[in-house]
Amino acid sequence: MTPRPGIRAMLLSAVFALAAPIAAHAQKDTNTLIWGMIGAPRHLNPAVQSGILTMEPGAQIFASPLRFDEHWKPQPYLAESWKFEDGNKSLVLKVAKDAKFHDGRPITSADFAYSIMTVKNNHPFQSMMAPIERVDTPNPETAIIRLAKPHPAILDVLAPPFCPILPKHYFDDGTDPKVNPKNSTPIGSGPFRLVEFKPGEHIIMEKHKDFFLKDRPKLDRVIIRLFKDANSLALALEAKEVHFTTFADAIATLDRLAKVPGVEVTPKGGEAIGPINWLAFNTAKKPFDDVRVRQAVSYVLDREFITKRLHRGRSVIATGPITPGAPFYLDAVERYRPDAAKAEQLLDAAGLRRNASGTRFATSIDYGQGRPDYQQNIAEYLKAQLRRIGVELELRPAADFPSWATRVSSLEFDMAIDGVFNWGDPVVGVHRTWLTSNIRKGVVWSNTQSYSNPRVDELLANAAVEPNFDKRKAMYHEFQRIVVNDVPVAFINVFPYHMIHDVRLKGLPQTIWGSASPIDEMRWE
Repeated sequence: MTPRPGIRAMLLSAVFALAAPIAAHAQKDTNTLIWGMIGAPRHLNPAVQSGILTMEPGAQIFASPLRFDEHWKPQPYLAESWKFEDGNKSLVLKVAKDAKFHDGRPITSADFAYSIMTVKNNHPFQSMMAPIERVDTPNPETAIIRLAKPHPAILDVLAPPFCPILPKHYFDDGTDPKVNPKNSTPIGSGPFRLVEFKPGEHIIMEKHKDFFLKDRPKLDRVIIRLFKDANSLALALEAKEVHFTTFADAIATLDRLAKVPGVEVTPKGGEAIGPINWLAFNTAKKPFDDVRVRQAVSYVLDREFITKRLHRGRSVIATGPITPGAPFYLDAVERYRPDAAKAEQLLDAAGLRRNASGTRFATSIDYGQGRPDYQQNIAEYLKAQLRRIGVELELRPAADFPSWATRVSSLEFDMAIDGVFNWGDPVVGVHRTWLTSNIRKGVVWSNTQSYSNPRVDELLANAAVEPNFDKRKAMYHEFQRIVVNDVPVAFINVFPYHMIHDVRLKGLPQTIWGSASPIDEMRWE
């Protein structure tokens, strides 16, 4: 919603006031990027913390062994080459020549070993490096990752979002890596070095002049301004006080800024994030322990209406657990196109017939309030749709994220609107939702649907160790068909993440990781 003129003037005044100290930095050099983000990262070390707020600045401060292009292909980065040996149970990495940390110390295989094991032992995504047993360092130029079993996702997890190479001499001081104060004053080897981090306010970075990639980075300074809400950031973009932001998905903001001269709004980049919005069912509770009931609810969701009308064409339909465009995506699945008559037949067959007042059963839906386009609006729409087939729906908006997370992770909900990320290879972000072994009460974004299918467990276990791409693809295709038919969740839409930027900026981060990868080629025209 656009603010009323008086309120808008007050907000703009506040934006300019907050921008004054940042502008002072920017005026020192015209080759500065002002980047806007919503939220407040706890620290800047993605080795021990997940989430975009840490990954984006982390990818600028730290370099990783590999990076990925826009075609999902791994590219050399701090590892100038790599090869599999020992039946795909050893990965040999060659450290890039002349690569240095921001303090001038050379990068060696000891830093690779320390960093990879730090990620394995401390990162929230435990599955992504679980097969790693150790990292051998036969010489300073060679690191050999030893695996207990083949791990086809290993290249994916050596990329910037997950595997920063930390200077062992700086971080390895005996402190618990998860709470080390140095996470907020990090030294890395990425294209930019940290100058200042003021939590809740800004992150200032300057060009790493000894960056090992020739003629990069192109920018001299990057200033990340941290905003509390999307509207304040939108006003700053409109006022040209901010040049760049990513992962924006508020529909009104996207539509408004797309009309601002000199500003471009694009969905390109970041496809590996794979953000899916879905309606989750508690399959351990009646009546959602019956697949027919779950299918009936899915048949009343008009996804075309949601994406085309509610989201004004900005989002696309999510058809299954893997997002469109990903290497293992399957299009040929049941689409659950709107069919109220079929929904009623399924509910009748499940023994949930209408009573004298026309009601079949009552249920509830939990959702957050931070993203109304994808939570509240869809919940209200679903309430009206379910009433048509005799189901009364109670809306249960959560006061805040912890309240929502507690309800869902405690497995006390009936239905819930949730958003979950693929995170590149399915081993990292997809498996966790569907494995029987990951039904973990009290852990949000685990298998909170209490879904269990032995064939799915078998397929995911096999896909996690299968080195042949085509065989893995066949396994994931079968997995998608089963999950879509079982309906532990009703897939709704892919979040429409967009990059918003000044049109004079070139070399934008439009690879599969978007701005969660280095912006070393970004430059002013």
